[in-house]
Amino acid sequence: MSKRAGQMKFGVFIPPQNKVGLNPHLAIRRVLELVCHLDRIGFDEAWIGEHHSGGSEIVSSPELVISQVAPMTSQIRLGTGVISLPYHHPFQVAERIVLLDHLTEGRTMFGMGPGQLPTDAWMHGIDATELRPRMEEALDVILALLRGETVNRNGSWFELVDAKLQLLPYSELELSVVGTISPSGPKLAGRHGLGMLSLAATDPAGTDRLPEHWEIMTEEAARNGHEMEREKWRLLGPMHIAPTIEQAMEEVRYGLQWQFDYLSHITPSAIDAPPGLDALAEVINSTGRGVIGTPEMAAAQIERLVERSGGFGTYLFQGADFARFEDQKRSYELFAEEVIPRFDGQIGPVRESYERVIDAAEDNKNATAAARLAAQDQWQRERGGAERKP
Repeated sequence: MSKRAGQMKFGVFIPPQNKVGLNPHLAIRRVLELVCHLDRIGFDEAWIGEHHSGGSEIVSSPELVISQVAPMTSQIRLGTGVISLPYHHPFQVAERIVLLDHLTEGRTMFGMGPGQLPTDAWMHGIDATELRPRMEEALDVILALLRGETVNRNGSWFELVDAKLQLLPYSELELSVVGTISPSGPKLAGRHGLGMLSLAATDPAGTDRLPEHWEIMTEEAARNGHEMEREKWRLLGPMHIAPTIEQAMEEVRYGLQWQFDYLSHITPSAIDAPPGLDALAEVINSTGRGVIGTPEMAAAQIERLVERSGGFGTYLFQGADFARFEDQKRSYELFAEEVIPRFDGQIGPVRESYERVIDAAEDNKNATAAARLAAQDQWQRERGGAERKP
């Protein structure tokens, strides 16, 4: 069930990112279990990734995972986060995403990107510098196919001859592209009128560029006859919360250091993880890169991102094994209990009703006491009347 327009939404971007050493079969099953848990506690979205190397991100086909978990859930929307377009023929991507849209009865979201890991590209025989050009070329074709057009294209790495989908999308399929720090993602989002997944939104360099990225999107959109919607802009960042900072710190001893060490080997924007968990958590919290702490800290982080960006539609957790699985689930649950209602408009009327009762405490007590006395008097009158009857 969709939220009202203007309400912030919340989701989890699940590469997945597992600590190597965990039983891989169990890790895959836990992706399904986590999405079901998120559905039960009221999260709006879950995005599933595509990777082919590294040993940490072990899902190779988000479409298969989504088709498996869709019947197990009822409301949560399910996104490909992302399909790496350079590794697939664009006609087949378009066919698969349309079929998935039908199978999920409109709960599918189509996220696309160039692919993150250079080792994935090398195994496909592709130089990493070719990924973005190949993605842009494939995207043009996929969008035309989804519009129901017949496509003839002799591309640099694929060919289409009178290609036309025999099945059109079930819904108003939402499409999003990945953006990090460069202008490439915002440019594509604006050019085609798509949503954007800002995966480096809490990286200090990425946070600094959020206003610039929105300007790029809106400028490109205006130039190409589109209008950008802030509701389709998603910002991602790492969080793990618990009732106290001390508890959150203890729980992330499981995998926080490991995850940031891993990221330092695959992305140039990763921080140099300082030795020692306390030092790493301090860097994460103090720079705004993420939150290892409490619900209050999580809410403050989102407010900071709203202020810096000018407004966005969905906040996405980085779905990494910072803590053990049960602690991860409790972190999401605590967020759903205490943070989400602050931003989706639900807690305001509850607080207002509560404060109205508290502010009228004396009147409430006096009214209740008067009602009790009236009830007692009524009973005495009824009793007396019953005794006088013959």
